[in-house]
Amino acid sequence: MNALRTKIVLDSSADMPKAQSIPLASVPLKIITAEKEYVDNEKLDVGAMITDLRSYSGKSSTSCPNPQEFLEAFGDADYVFCITITGSLSGSNNAANIAARQYEEAHPGRKARVFDSLSTGPELVLLARKIEEEIISGKEFSEVCDIADAYLKKTGLLFMLESLKNLANNGRVSPIAAKMSSVLGIRVVGKASDAGTLQPLNKCRGSKKALATIWEHMKNEGYRGGKVKLAHCNNEAAAKALTALINAEYPGVKPEIYPCRALCSFYAEEGGLLVGYEKA
Repeated sequence: MNALRTKIVLDSSADMPKAQSIPLASVPLKIITAEKEYVDNEKLDVGAMITDLRSYSGKSSTSCPNPQEFLEAFGDADYVFCITITGSLSGSNNAANIAARQYEEAHPGRKARVFDSLSTGPELVLLARKIEEEIISGKEFSEVCDIADAYLKKTGLLFMLESLKNLANNGRVSPIAAKMSSVLGIRVVGKASDAGTLQPLNKCRGSKKALATIWEHMKNEGYRGGKVKLAHCNNEAAAKALTALINAEYPGVKPEIYPCRALCSFYAEEGGLLVGYEKA
């Protein structure tokens, strides 16, 4: 497989606009209110969006890319690896699969494979980096697909949320739970389930307790010193505090810390933290 004719395509839930060695494209999702539409691309001022939404009291929603947008992202590559947000919560995966079928029909001999991450944010980044490594090592298309499928079973996503307002507005959690969380100062700790849904695990008072709970879940789920990606929404301090917990037991681990883009900022909200990690 020619690495120069290969491309990795993600939807913007991955918070990953650039690749290290292999060409990469990010297909934007959108955040929509009655007043404005926010396109999750590199031009968007995410900080301004967060400020706008903090004071906005009306309905808001998200919109996934359409197949044509994925086709345009595929470009003219011979081999395409496409990773999307969980199909359980978004139509992005379905749109990407339609695009992949159209792409292969229009270009006999080319191949496009779509992966349902069953997750969002940093877990997609872990998979993209793994695919990139295997392409560079010289693996064939089918080999990379098999390795990626197996790798997805050995990664996980945990999250800490300080607000559930936007999740409640979009039917992901109950409005009562969202209200109680904001009033009581509760941090919700949860994970991406095996079915690709958001599964709340604990309600913790304070960030310190929530981060300690995340660290315990990581170890219980099989973390043994592998790679970690930390995406935060205006809460780099929490990412650094979790890094300190990890380094206390695994000094050699250097988690990658970066800010969420628009889609993950919309759902994680101010103070949110998403943790993608490898399991043993």
